[in-house]
Amino acid sequence: MDQSRLIMMANQIARNLQHHEESEAIGELVSHISLYWTRQMIAQLLMLDQSKGLDPLVIKAFARLKENV
Repeated sequence: MDQSRLIMMANQIARNLQHHEESEAIGELVSHISLYWTRQMIAQLLMLDQSKGLDPLVIKAFARLKENV
């Protein structure tokens, strides 16, 4: 999948969770991506340069996402 599309999708999920407390939002983000994204999509997301416009919440979720791959 195109990198810009992955970034947009991950950031969109993070924006939808911004009203939650941070640790809860990270958990929800990890849960959503783990349930609905393919392993290939998750692997591509984790390989992205974190300075490429990823929401800080997505970056904070990386460690937990890596555990699920």
